[in-house]
Amino acid sequence: MILQRAVLILLLFAFAANTNAQFDARNHAIITSWGKEISPDNVHSEYPRPTLVRADWLNLNGYWDWKDSKERQEGFSRRILVPFPVESALSRVGQQSERSIYRRTFTIPENWSEEYSILLHFGAVDWEAIVFVNGQQVGKHLGGYSPFSFDITQYIRREEQNELVVHVFDPSEHGEQPRGKQSTVPTGIWYTASTGIWQTVWLEPVPPNYIKSLQMHADLDSGTVTILPILSEPNGVASKDLTLVAEAFDEGQSVAKSFGGSDGPMLMRFDQFGVKPWSPESPKPHLYQIRVQLLHKDVPVDTVGSYFAFRNFAIVRDSDGYPVVQLNGKRLFLMGIVDQGYWPDGLYTAPSDIAQVMDIRVAKSLGFNAIRKYQKIEPERWYFWCDQWGMLVWQDMPGGDNRSAKAQQQFHAELQRMIQSRQYHPSIMAWTIFNEGAGQHNVADYVEMLYDIDPSRLVNATSGWTDTGLGDFSVSHRFPGPEMPASDANRAAVIGLFGGVKLVPVEERTQNTWGYRDVPHSDSFVERYEQMHGELRRLIRTQGLAGAFFHQLTDIESERNGLMFYDRRGLKVPAETLEQINKETIRIGSE
Repeated sequence: MILQRAVLILLLFAFAANTNAQFDARNHAIITSWGKEISPDNVHSEYPRPTLVRADWLNLNGYWDWKDSKERQEGFSRRILVPFPVESALSRVGQQSERSIYRRTFTIPENWSEEYSILLHFGAVDWEAIVFVNGQQVGKHLGGYSPFSFDITQYIRREEQNELVVHVFDPSEHGEQPRGKQSTVPTGIWYTASTGIWQTVWLEPVPPNYIKSLQMHADLDSGTVTILPILSEPNGVASKDLTLVAEAFDEGQSVAKSFGGSDGPMLMRFDQFGVKPWSPESPKPHLYQIRVQLLHKDVPVDTVGSYFAFRNFAIVRDSDGYPVVQLNGKRLFLMGIVDQGYWPDGLYTAPSDIAQVMDIRVAKSLGFNAIRKYQKIEPERWYFWCDQWGMLVWQDMPGGDNRSAKAQQQFHAELQRMIQSRQYHPSIMAWTIFNEGAGQHNVADYVEMLYDIDPSRLVNATSGWTDTGLGDFSVSHRFPGPEMPASDANRAAVIGLFGGVKLVPVEERTQNTWGYRDVPHSDSFVERYEQMHGELRRLIRTQGLAGAFFHQLTDIESERNGLMFYDRRGLKVPAETLEQINKETIRIGSE
């Protein structure tokens, strides 16, 4: 098994070593292999919403016209490659811009029925987006991490070119909005800002009555799935004439079916076949496919596809009385890795879908069973791959200053959107509200809100310090650490951050690099890593430690304490050694 994982990593990095460049990224020294292979006609071409899939859609990624709003001339001065942030090399702009304007044209495909409405979807725009179609404003959105959509049917011309314009404003650290680690003056633990459109933009035709979303809860104990389709407003039909049918599949075989009306949930039972739980310990974590149809007088009018998994999380006391984490009724030690989701060429946006899969697979191959997505919310496909590969996720809410009442209201809205837009992914096991006291306020209200919206997951209320005693975890941060969190009779003790060990190649040691602790070479790193795990195992045995997250998966800009180099050209330490160490700690902590 160790040899197989080592071969996998070598193959992944061999792919990453391909150097067939297709463009010159001016003034940007680090371009990944995936960035070099990007085609403007085929950039992030994958279907962007894997939890609610329809057959027809139109990808609007690619070249758009662009200009900084300070430019006074008519027209547009250059082009930008969407969905890469303005500041990134892959955008072909590579400059800071607080306010900018995007423009492109599109034509509605001929085979899209004129009876259908047209939805315009944005995966995410940082931070404020005002959208115009054919010169008319169709909507405005505030929030740099959440998806949003507009019905643009009344604004489009079916058989002609249509103009789409987006005005963007992003104050970065000069505002109070949630922004994570972004900065216009990147240094140390603060990284280059990612402004503008940074996730896929796309069009979708929907019938007059359609399924807007699917809320699903799979209960492992009862072997049932509760399905609540959220429908559009009835358009010219009586609600009683709209019905729903849902069918679940296991590797292509139909295993359950349920029927319901338009005004309530459907219950699907798995009595005949039993249930197969999802777990990161499984060679192939089990996901069920589902198809849901909306019918009008028994005639299908809308069909969507999705997936779900059976798993549950709980905090229980072990035989010594310590609160520990359970997955599917079994104790599981969380041996996690911190991932901040930055790329040298795409910043917030991975150069390709394959690139972000590689990060997850490498973490899995190193023996980690969890990722802490630190101070960033990823596109949906990143979570889709965690679901597929069996990687647990601690999901952070990106931090902001939250000083004013208006800023706190915005934080509340964006936190709520994070839960609502990502709760469909079984890999997510916990939400983090505040990190290290930054912008902390109204903690009790937020904890209550999360339990109400999403009772199936755990909550890390205040990670690192300024602990309020709320949520499911007592969490410490210490570099290099590890340091045991404060004891708590009801909350599991998890080390939210430790490590931060900097290892820089000899040829780069004259550069301005940063880390919490330096080591001179790979052997020293492994020695330090083994020492840290020795302490983790002691804390497991003597104080009931329930998990720990090592900082971090990759280097980021001048911060060089990653296990991988920033351009993902390889690992700094032997993969097999880290896998052995991590898995032994998981074994001890899961007994």
